[in-house]
Amino acid sequence: MEYVSDLLCINCGRSYQPRPEQYLCGDCGEQGILEVGYDYPVLKKEWSREQLKQNPDPSIWRYAPLLPVRPQTPRPRLRIGMTPLYQSKALAERLGLNNIYIKDDGLNPTGSLKDRASALAVVKGQEAGADIVACASTGNAASSLAGNIASMGGKMRAVIFIPARAPLGKLTQLLVYGAVVVSVQGSYQDAYRLSERAIRQWGWYNRNAAINPYLVEGKKTVTLELAEQLNWELPDWLVFSVGDGCTIAGAWKGLVDLKQLGFIERLPRLLGVQAEGSAPITKAFKSGKALEVSEEDTLADSIAVGNPRNHVKALRAIRASGGDMVNVTDQEILEMIQLLAEKTGVFGEPAGVAGLAGLRKMTARGLIKAGEQVVAVITGNGLKDSKNAQLATGKPFRVEPDFQILERIVKEGNLI
Repeated sequence: MEYVSDLLCINCGRSYQPRPEQYLCGDCGEQGILEVGYDYPVLKKEWSREQLKQNPDPSIWRYAPLLPVRPQTPRPRLRIGMTPLYQSKALAERLGLNNIYIKDDGLNPTGSLKDRASALAVVKGQEAGADIVACASTGNAASSLAGNIASMGGKMRAVIFIPARAPLGKLTQLLVYGAVVVSVQGSYQDAYRLSERAIRQWGWYNRNAAINPYLVEGKKTVTLELAEQLNWELPDWLVFSVGDGCTIAGAWKGLVDLKQLGFIERLPRLLGVQAEGSAPITKAFKSGKALEVSEEDTLADSIAVGNPRNHVKALRAIRASGGDMVNVTDQEILEMIQLLAEKTGVFGEPAGVAGLAGLRKMTARGLIKAGEQVVAVITGNGLKDSKNAQLATGKPFRVEPDFQILERIVKEGNLI
């Protein structure tokens, strides 16, 4: 917290002291999303790229000067961050590009980018004096919170509200980690409203990223890390799947922080991608009108958010970057699961690869040029939702345990 200046309402501009339980602007209510401010002039004098380079910590905590945490607060013991960045000529060729980098955030401890935000929730929950942290989630935020709390060895509890459609793999993660799981027999919005009521009633710490400004600070570490991995030379385009808007907003926040500190010279353009069956932010971006609540009709559960509460930050980020948005069908998402895996060995869940599916559409339309540098972030691991991934694949060859039969199939050219 050494360099944190205040919390600023993005709606009315009111400034607040950075208390851990300050979620929203008291004047603006749910429209008053807050943003963490930093004393950039002082930080710029006291922290440098060279100092960062000498830091042996391979986790998100290497960026502690740009995180709103107290040094003495215990941190989750899972190693979060510094996920690999792969360059793939083979995938680039299929997408109509000369070059592309894939950042595989599905290799975080619980399998998604959301570990970055949940780590901050565990720290801020302690600073607020809470021993229970709660949220509503379609799966990844929930499992990341449960896993990070489990790493604290029983000091805290996670209470999770999930909609009935949450994938079995993610539900199983929650139960294995020992979380209290409330399966709400309704939509994500139903689960969210119930979680909000419970959090207010019993004083639990709120991990809902669209409400809690500190969690965006955790998500921004993906771009702090990416910039460092690219030796501070950012690409032309940075691609993200978009659900409630928190991740792409956090990514932009990290980039702006780095620009303010002089760590980077230019900012990339953002491409935000939504599923056609749940695309309220894209509609608002294209129309310039107020957001309208939409359906949640997509197999990409992690971005199936019909009433995103952080859309203002997301829209602001994409527009400020000179970026764009596009929607993709579930079929295009399934095709990208297979293509990404075949060309790179990276297995992404539906929501994790939606951004790439949108990139493919943008290059086909000529809106992203072949010579432009692109980084796409895969936000979740495919093992999170193997049931839907199977829809993207063929079936195995079934043979009797007889080599002559296998030999005949190979000779006929039906196997390989």
